[in-house]
Amino acid sequence: MRRALTFWRRSIQARVVASTVLLSAAVVGIVGAFLMHQTRDGLVDNRVEQVIAEAENETADAREKLAAVRGIDVDASRQQDDLIEPIISRGSSRGFAAVLSPAVGTGGRLSGGGAKFTRGLDTQSVPESLQQSFEQAAATAWTFTEIETTRAVPGLPEGPGIVVGSQVTLPADNKTYTLYYLYSLDEERETLALVGRALVTAGSLLLLLVAGLAWLVARQVVTPVRMARRVAERLAAGHLQERLRVTGEDDLARLATSFNQMASNLQKQIRQLEELSRLQRRFVSDVSHELRTPLTTVRMAGDVLHDARAGFEPGTARAAELLQTELDRFERLLADLLEISRFDAGAAVLEADDVNLVDVAHRVADTTRALADQRDTRVLVESPGHPCLAEADVRRVERIVRNLVTNAIDHAESRDIHILVGGDEHSAAIAVRDHGVGLGPGESAMVFNRFWRADPARARTSGGTGLGLSISLEDTHLHGGWLQAWGRPGEGSQFRLTLPRRLSQPLRHSPLPLVPVDAKEPA
Repeated sequence: MRRALTFWRRSIQARVVASTVLLSAAVVGIVGAFLMHQTRDGLVDNRVEQVIAEAENETADAREKLAAVRGIDVDASRQQDDLIEPIISRGSSRGFAAVLSPAVGTGGRLSGGGAKFTRGLDTQSVPESLQQSFEQAAATAWTFTEIETTRAVPGLPEGPGIVVGSQVTLPADNKTYTLYYLYSLDEERETLALVGRALVTAGSLLLLLVAGLAWLVARQVVTPVRMARRVAERLAAGHLQERLRVTGEDDLARLATSFNQMASNLQKQIRQLEELSRLQRRFVSDVSHELRTPLTTVRMAGDVLHDARAGFEPGTARAAELLQTELDRFERLLADLLEISRFDAGAAVLEADDVNLVDVAHRVADTTRALADQRDTRVLVESPGHPCLAEADVRRVERIVRNLVTNAIDHAESRDIHILVGGDEHSAAIAVRDHGVGLGPGESAMVFNRFWRADPARARTSGGTGLGLSISLEDTHLHGGWLQAWGRPGEGSQFRLTLPRRLSQPLRHSPLPLVPVDAKEPA
């Protein structure tokens, strides 16, 4: 069932064929029902006219014979027999049954006895409603009925039928009697069944033909689309030389031509961007390496000046201290640039081992305590009371957490910073929560961009390079983990690092929430 639903969602051809067949089936059904209705009405109307004419002829013959008989010649009972027996005899050969009811006005019904009828016929086949209409003198009338028999009646099977009633007067007693003629609709029913089977057969064949035609037409349209999809997937996979085969001059051929032109332009632009990116990475790497030698010389000179600053004038001593500070920052920037170039070149590797994130959180809190004291901020660790283990590179994980904490110190505005640690059998996580300026809408995604700052005018006491969070994100991806940010203006921010317990395991959830529990509901 799942594969069938997947095929239905992904196959335009299947949906087109199914929709065409369903609509065609609805049309065929409506047309078939209309034809069946017209055929049934035509057969029934023709049969009604026929049986009424035949019944009236029988009644007219009976009236002529009765008119030729003198009323004193025979008694009423004998005259009834002489009337009904010839009709019953002719009915056996013509396929109808006859019933002669008691005299009109006596209040009797066929169910009360006294009627003369074709042997084997159940008199309940004559509806009560028709009997009621002939309790007084009335013209010829008919209705539909359900013929029932007590034994086989020649030419009159059980089932739907028509009953026609006419009245005659016997000269013997000068009373009016009702003659009922019962005709079967079995032939019409068989004809309708035959027509119905023919319509179903023809409709089924027509639907199969429509389905085949729809499949062929849809295939002509869908096949080029599928080819375009495959080529697009190969282009997305990096096979930029893939192109569609163009045949003909129709709209699909023009679409393929446009697609190939677009692919060629994209290939050209992507190669230009790749070359530009390669040159940029090489430039960053070369500059970073080339700067290390002069930086080492400048560092040596700066260390000498910094060590001898006590004998300098106050202005010169301050300059030596500023030189030492900027050299430290320059070295950090250079180290970050080298690390970024290793990520860009794909040369970064992991030295994985089982790491307890609780220990990592405490070590980072200890190493950043001096920086936090300068900003009148406390870094507090909230651990679950048990080890939270993950297979990771401890150096890179500590660098990630340290970057998050120093970033929080820069923006905490002298409020406490909390390091939360959590873990379960599938993953482990560290979250750094501050209550400072927070992040504006959309900034939680941009905060990991290289050299991006939420507020460029703010001073940074940690001397950051603007690459810390970018390097942290690359370190996280190297572990197959998540590094996510949440923030709201005036309510601070929270950064969450989630790592799988094992490097080969995919992440599905985090043991810590991204939105802090103390965050206010948005207005």
